[in-house]
Amino acid sequence: MSFMATPIITLTTDFGLRDPYVAEMKAVMLSICPEITIVDVSHEIEKFNIRMAAFVLACAAPYFPKGTIHVAVVDPGVGTRRKPIVIQTQNAYYLGPDNGILVLATRNDKPIRIREITNRRLIMPRISDTFHGRDLFAPMAAHMAKGTRFEETGKRLNVIVEPSYARVVRRKNAWIGEAIHVDDFGNVITNLERADFGQLPERSCLHIRLESRELKVKLCRTYSDVERNEPLATFGSHGFLEISASRGSAAELLRIRSGDKLIFRYS
Repeated sequence: MSFMATPIITLTTDFGLRDPYVAEMKAVMLSICPEITIVDVSHEIEKFNIRMAAFVLACAAPYFPKGTIHVAVVDPGVGTRRKPIVIQTQNAYYLGPDNGILVLATRNDKPIRIREITNRRLIMPRISDTFHGRDLFAPMAAHMAKGTRFEETGKRLNVIVEPSYARVVRRKNAWIGEAIHVDDFGNVITNLERADFGQLPERSCLHIRLESRELKVKLCRTYSDVERNEPLATFGSHGFLEISASRGSAAELLRIRSGDKLIFRYS
């Protein structure tokens, strides 16, 4: 996969915009490769919420041109033994800590090769123990945009961290997943996709078990298929199964939070 004439690097972090951290990452990248275009996916990821960052990146990444370099840094384990990695897929490159932040984005864009970032020539000469976004991931991404070959980034890896939100478990007639995100509308996005269910008829009734509670919702095409504040399920615009409430907040109505384990059956 070749790089674009005007390379694109995206940034997804929990750094916010009050502090200089995002600007420092951009300054490092522009110093190495001034011709890049930098796109901010989000810097408002909830602090330390790797699951949320993984979801946001997975939603945005497919819409960028082939060859885009995605940098994602939500890194509560910065400075520990967790590995800094770079993944090449069929359509893009992904850089971030090996803590699960990249797995949703690369799940449907099959990883081709994975490397641990170890080439000291392509990162900052001094590496802070607390800011790998600036000192490690930003310069590596910029060098890649400038033409550095994937093989030069570091040593080959075969296995990376796979967190629970990257897995859906099938048991007889049930699917075990989890809520991976609650958006600003109160929609609860799960880690299940349409392909997990096979041929799931429209208007099916989904039975959702959450701890000791059993919920029942209709599988609908639009939010208006039910009455106001009535819960429903849809396959949302990013392909994930969502639990919503018509013109209301499903998260508040059904008391579901990100990270909750959910068991689905349908009739």
